Amino acid sequence: MMIMINSTQVSYFTLDAYFDTGLFKYLYFIFILSLYMLIVCVNLLLIVVICMNRSLHEPMYLFLCSLFVNELYGSTGLFPFLLLQILSDIHTVSAPFCFLQIFSLYSYGSVEFTNLAVISYDRYLAICCPLQYNAHMTSNKVVMLIVVIWLPPLFAVLVTTCLTASLQLCGNIVNQVYCNNYYIIQLACYDTSVNNVYELIAASLIVFAPMSVIFYTYMRILKVCFSGSKQTRQKAVSTCTPHLASLLNFAFGASFEILQSRFNMNSVPHMMRIFLSLYFFTCQPLFNALMYGLNMSKIRIICKSLLLTSVGKCRLSPRLVPIEEQRKQ
Repeated sequence: MMIMINSTQVSYFTLDAYFDTGLFKYLYFIFILSLYMLIVCVNLLLIVVICMNRSLHEPMYLFLCSLFVNELYGSTGLFPFLLLQILSDIHTVSAPFCFLQIFSLYSYGSVEFTNLAVISYDRYLAICCPLQYNAHMTSNKVVMLIVVIWLPPLFAVLVTTCLTASLQLCGNIVNQVYCNNYYIIQLACYDTSVNNVYELIAASLIVFAPMSVIFYTYMRILKVCFSGSKQTRQKAVSTCTPHLASLLNFAFGASFEILQSRFNMNSVPHMMRIFLSLYFFTCQPLFNALMYGLNMSKIRIICKSLLLTSVGKCRLSPRLVPIEEQRKQ
């Protein structure tokens, strides 16, 4: 018989999805570490490029900067934890840190969604109302939209995390490789209707509201494309392709996470289930950075110039040493 354990007395959770990989754990460690370093370097480079170049201080690029900051935030909430767990023989995590990770990962996903909705609104104004764009997208409005991107999702997820932390639990085993809010709620000893009602309300605000914005803006963009000239269609395609690709990849990963937590996936191989559960948090940060970094012409040109400048300095530096020595002589 299970003994009721108050969540304030649970000192740790056991992550049951890990299994013994022998010496392969070092290979997994190197792969995850390399992926994390690549995500950090690429996103940090794009943030620095946008912040340091005045030509990129436009609403679109400021929203992208917010997106890249969120990628760093979400990756940092997952990858260091994964690296520690891969090398560890006992896969446990303290309860406070587990709830902190839940807040980090869920707020990352929520901010990602609102950020993509704001970018779609910005693209709508740029394509459908080009002459009134500057009048609509003022500096004050950009600041307000960035606040909307971050504050409501962070507050909503904070309340969700607090509600989950207050539950009385009948166990501490989580069948995942990271802390998952849904799996912890399943451990509750009594009715979780309050959590379910709140999550339904939060989902309607964080998911359906941004989805409505995205759906409306793209309907208007498509209408302009079909009724406009060839040049208008080409401009719309070039500016919307990275955003659409990012949005589809995000929906793809989120669908994996929802399906795995709500349905029985025992028929799926264990390694595949782990990959699907991590896809949402590992592929999106790298995908966004590469997609926008390679497809946005202004960012691509500046990155190329920085790369060529650094390579040129590396080539010139060995030649400067003898000259400096001659001067000293």
